[in-house]
Amino acid sequence: MKKREFLKSASLFAAGAAFPQLMSCNNANENTTSNETMGEAIKVGRTNWAGNYTYNTDNLVAPHSVEELQEMIKSYDKAKGLGTMHCFNGIADSKFNQISTAAFNKVIGLDKEKHTVTVQSGIKYGEFCEYLDENGFALHNLASLPHISVAGACSTSTHGSGIKNGGLATAVTALEMVNGKGELVKLSKEKDGDEFRMAVIGLGALGIVTQVTLKVVPTFKMKQIVYQNMPMAALEKDFEKIMGSGYSVSLFTDWKNKNVSEVWIKSKSEDMKEIPKEFFGATLATKNLHPIESADAINCTDQMGEEGPWYKRMPHFKMGFTPSSGKELQSEFFVDIKHAYEAFMAVEKLNEKVAPLLFITEIRTIAADDLPMSPFYKKTCLAIHFTWKQEIDAVNALLPEVEKALDPFSPRPHWGKVFRMEPKTLQSRISRLDEFKALMAKHDPDGKFRNDYINTNLFG
Repeated sequence: MKKREFLKSASLFAAGAAFPQLMSCNNANENTTSNETMGEAIKVGRTNWAGNYTYNTDNLVAPHSVEELQEMIKSYDKAKGLGTMHCFNGIADSKFNQISTAAFNKVIGLDKEKHTVTVQSGIKYGEFCEYLDENGFALHNLASLPHISVAGACSTSTHGSGIKNGGLATAVTALEMVNGKGELVKLSKEKDGDEFRMAVIGLGALGIVTQVTLKVVPTFKMKQIVYQNMPMAALEKDFEKIMGSGYSVSLFTDWKNKNVSEVWIKSKSEDMKEIPKEFFGATLATKNLHPIESADAINCTDQMGEEGPWYKRMPHFKMGFTPSSGKELQSEFFVDIKHAYEAFMAVEKLNEKVAPLLFITEIRTIAADDLPMSPFYKKTCLAIHFTWKQEIDAVNALLPEVEKALDPFSPRPHWGKVFRMEPKTLQSRISRLDEFKALMAKHDPDGKFRNDYINTNLFG
């Protein structure tokens, strides 16, 4: 297996709806604006990062200033913001116009007294982590890949890992966006309270985010170790103990032989003074590993207890390379941690159907937060993440069975990945959805940012 196979995922079907046919991009002629006056035209192949979701418009522009963005939004009847294209469904799609935040990629400032950093929305995490570290600061959490944009990750509740660590969006203390009326809106945790918390995970439905302020913490060193072949039976009594054994813990399984193939433990250096050779029946790895054991670990972050800065240990993969297309699909579901073992074993019962279609499953935990559109709203969650082979029809048929197996635990899907959940079921699990819809009406009264994904999953 080539190393790129784990690094990217794709979807041919929009979340919660039937999948569209793979096709050439449609030409959308209404509400277009001259690139000579409104920004730089971008030709990027018009697919998502994985290369298998084809966007429905060729009209993609990248403004270089907030003022230019405001002009664009005012001139368009329909538009959608586009980040690093790492979502694997239609959440960032549009039949008319897409506006890239690629040019919004700078650090605006570091406030050492308030412990915050302000960045433009399109900057990738890996592009400013070293700057933070050099200035004595760190982020509390990072995703598996550092190649994703700040606004895109926060807007979809991308999470990282750690039973005591909130998702990436929990670091947000202020944001700036251009709403559907072309207004520049500034919201902060300190001044805007509930409206701010509602807007942080905005799904691109309130406006296009231009700037984000993040809470930072004092910098720290980390170590990472990997154990192999832990019996699933160990999880029954010690699930939370296992998942809490480091700053960030991931379990990897292919659902074969009731075995957890790898346990990745990332800890602050001062918390990893000794490295036991065994861990709940698993044995310490003797070399760096890829989450898929047969794949090359060359692009994985260093393991073996070797000390390094936080930003070179928290992700699974290094920033110094660009992930390329891989023939995969990704799905992820979240359940309350109180149901963790039961949910895990509910999927295990489907092992004979899941395993043949799977590259790997990753199990993580995420702390509860106070962001209403987050899957982790007021509950610490277990995350069950599937990296599927690109057998579209078979995966498409199996996902409803996986969701049905998890249904007793009221699962929520990752906003940016593939799911088949009925819209009404999803809506019933978002306790403050009506308030979010009211905020949409306030900031986007004409539905400028509503696309098929939003219409299906929030209104269908």
